[in-house]
Amino acid sequence: MSTLRVDGIRHNSATSDAITTAADGTCTAKLTSVGGGQLSHRNLIINGDYRIAQRGVTSTSNGYQTMDRWYVYAANTGNTVTTSQVAITSGGAYDDGFRKAAKMSLSGAGTLTTNTEILFYQKIEAQDLANSGWNYKSSSSFVTLSFWVKASTAQAYAAHIRTEDGTAYLYAFTYTVAQANVWQKITKTIPGNSNITIDDDNGSGLRVYVGVPAVGTQFDGATADTWIVSAADKFPAIPSTWLTAGASTFELTGVQLEVGDTATSFEHRLLSDELLRCYRYYYRLKGENNKTYMIGMSDNDNVNIYGFFHFPVEMRTAPTSIEQNGTAGHYKVRRDTTKSCTAVPSFVDAFPFYCRVNFPSSGHGWGTGQMLWCQGGSSSSYIGFPAEL
Repeated sequence: MSTLRVDGIRHNSATSDAITTAADGTCTAKLTSVGGGQLSHRNLIINGDYRIAQRGVTSTSNGYQTMDRWYVYAANTGNTVTTSQVAITSGGAYDDGFRKAAKMSLSGAGTLTTNTEILFYQKIEAQDLANSGWNYKSSSSFVTLSFWVKASTAQAYAAHIRTEDGTAYLYAFTYTVAQANVWQKITKTIPGNSNITIDDDNGSGLRVYVGVPAVGTQFDGATADTWIVSAADKFPAIPSTWLTAGASTFELTGVQLEVGDTATSFEHRLLSDELLRCYRYYYRLKGENNKTYMIGMSDNDNVNIYGFFHFPVEMRTAPTSIEQNGTAGHYKVRRDTTKSCTAVPSFVDAFPFYCRVNFPSSGHGWGTGQMLWCQGGSSSSYIGFPAEL
C-alpha cells in the first residue's frame, strides 16, 4: 500500500486548491455536489429506516397499515403475508446504524399463480421530485437507489421505480441476495429519460418498489435496466423459490433515493424530523385514559360539539375523513360539567392545517371553552387524519 502525501489538490486551470490537507489528517474541501446531487437533505424517501409506525407494528391487511409512508399489497399468494416493524440486533445493517426494519413474513409455503403479487412501495410527492435537482429528462442525469435487504432465500428479487404523471414509465431491475438470512446492501443507479413527465404539484410523481419477493407471470415480462411504458408487465421474471419454500421472510431497511450517480451513506435523521415528514401524510392522536385530547371546542346547537384539531405541519392536502376506533363512551366533553358523547366522532370539514370534528353530546347548552377528555378504558382509541398519496 502506498500513500499520496500532498498539501493540496487543484485543477490545472484553478487559482486555488479544491482540497487542502492538514497536519492532523483532516482536510478542507470545496464541495459543490456529491455525484451530481446536493450536499444535504439527499434522501427523497420518508421513513426509509422504518422507525415511524403511527398505525401499528404488524398487520395482515393491504394498504397503509404499519410503517408510515409504506404501502403493502399481497394477493393470490396461497398463504398469509404479515408485514411488521421488527428490531435489528446484529449484522451489516446494525453496524451501519439501523435498529428497525420492515419485515414481510409468509405463514407457510405459498403457491405461485399467474396473478400473484407481493409488493412493498412508497409514493413520492411529485413536487419533491420536480424540485430535487434531478434533470429527469436527461439520460446523463441520475438518481441512485440504495437499501439493505435480508431474505430467508438466496435468489434474485425484483424492483422498479415508476412515474405517474403524463404517460407512466417504469425502470425495472433485479438484484440478487447472495446469502440467506444475512444483511446485504444493494445499490442501483438509474438515468433519466426524455419521455418522463413529473408535475410540480402535490400528487404522486414516482413509486419506488424495493420489496418484491414474489410476482406472477401476468406481471413479470418487463425488460430490465431500461425505461419502458408502464403496462401489466411491471417486473422482470424472478424465481418462485421464496414463495414456495415455506415460512419465508424478507426484510428491508435503509432505503434511500438520492439525486446523483453515487450511493452515499444513509441520511440518518432525527426521530422528530422524520415524524414531522410523516405527519404531512398521516397524523394520529392516541387516547390515554383520563387525559385531555384537546381544548377549544364550540357547542353549536346543544347537540353537536365541534372540536378543531390543528396539525403540527401543513398536510399534503385537506383530509376528507377521519379514522377512529373508539366507542362513544371513550369521549367526554367538559365545560362546567362533564358529559359523555352520544356517538363516536365524525368528520365535518378540513383544510390542510386543521380539521373540524363533531363530538355529539347533548345537554351542555350553548357556549365555548370546552375540553375533550379521553375516558372509559380507552388507551387503545385514536383519532387519525389521512392525507396519503
